[in-house]
Amino acid sequence: MALHEREAVRERGVTSPAHIADAICRGKCPPDDDFDVFLPSDLHELSADQWTPIEVALTAASWLKEVGAQKVVDIGSGPGKFCVVAALAGSGEWVGLEQNARFVAVARSMARLFGVESRARFVHARLDESSMPECDAYYIYNPFAQHLFDPGGAATPDYERYRRDVMIAQDIFRRARDGTIVLTYNGFGGLMPSSYEAHRVDRELPCVLRMWRKTQPWDDGGYCRGDAD
Repeated sequence: MALHEREAVRERGVTSPAHIADAICRGKCPPDDDFDVFLPSDLHELSADQWTPIEVALTAASWLKEVGAQKVVDIGSGPGKFCVVAALAGSGEWVGLEQNARFVAVARSMARLFGVESRARFVHARLDESSMPECDAYYIYNPFAQHLFDPGGAATPDYERYRRDVMIAQDIFRRARDGTIVLTYNGFGGLMPSSYEAHRVDRELPCVLRMWRKTQPWDDGGYCRGDAD
């Protein structure tokens, strides 16, 4: 967020980042708009549809803490809302993988603003095996839908890119080490490999949040069923 935007925020009497961070650290769930107002205005407007709600990030962080995940990769991290909120709520390291350079810059700024830059970092890269950091768990919030639906209505749907990224994600999950956790929020466009089992689900959130655990070191090339939300 630019200096003039932050000054405008202060003039409106918006809750400070320190107060928001303190509330989240104490297990509270502040209104999403209290956090989103620190995003650039155009990304703030997209938040309700495209960025993870605080309630979801808190639930995910709690689940991941329970299973002992210490390093989590958010695939398609956008402006960093999930990683920043989860880092405030939980322990360990949170890594956002994002192909949009501007989103990465905003995410790094948000991490500094909320004081979690030492535990929430962001990588500018396209999705592929070589760009994926090793981790204990993945979080994914239907990031590939951007290839099909442009908020401004200007872009032509790129079905080939959509299929490619879904297949890459499935292959990354398939090749992950035994015990790996995957959290899907509103799905990701594909099916989980058959080496995973559904471990936990919350259908009371705005969209369905599922936790998957890789329970088989081998993979038969098949997929789980009933996991497309």
